Amino acid sequence: MARRVVRDRPQAVGERTKQAIVQAALRALKEIGFSRASGRAIARLGGFNQALIFYHFGSVNGLLLAALDQTSAARMDRYRHALVGVRSLDELIEVARQTYREDLEEGHMTVVAEMIAGSVADPKLRPEIASRIRLWVEFVEDVLNPFLQGSPLGILVSRRDAANALVAFYLGLNISSRLDDDQRWVENLFDAAERASPLLAPFLTGG
Repeated sequence: MARRVVRDRPQAVGERTKQAIVQAALRALKEIGFSRASGRAIARLGGFNQALIFYHFGSVNGLLLAALDQTSAARMDRYRHALVGVRSLDELIEVARQTYREDLEEGHMTVVAEMIAGSVADPKLRPEIASRIRLWVEFVEDVLNPFLQGSPLGILVSRRDAANALVAFYLGLNISSRLDDDQRWVENLFDAAERASPLLAPFLTGG
């Protein structure tokens, strides 16, 4: 009996190709930065024809945004998983510490920082990046809700304002940390937050 040859469907092949292109774009953002992540450079890193970028994503910026979306979605899934069962401020700070380390080691924040820098140079990117930052603000707002709802601090500060402040702080923290190989100062901040948590707990519902 002749052996049956099973061929992948064109759609599956196309998805694998798109995934390979996205991975090359992520590598480019991490290794050479937004300013040097041209179509030619990304294609060279991925070992494919740069015409595929425009065929699948329309433009280099379209590809870079798709890469940002992919790493952001993966990290948000990780955050959601890590936050399951978190009920106290101490636990929340520990999750923040662990996920910060992961973001740094895996290069996620490098991708975010490079795309933010790119949006400063390219006005067309700004609303795209801003809309993606808003998704994180909404996520943090949901995380804060059990702690602020009905609490003394929640009366003084809205969830949205607190979420905006925390996202801005976290972005700044990660971007600043890229300038210094010595991460002790960041760890010191988390240590200080842990020491301060007993003082803040009475003002939070979930403290």
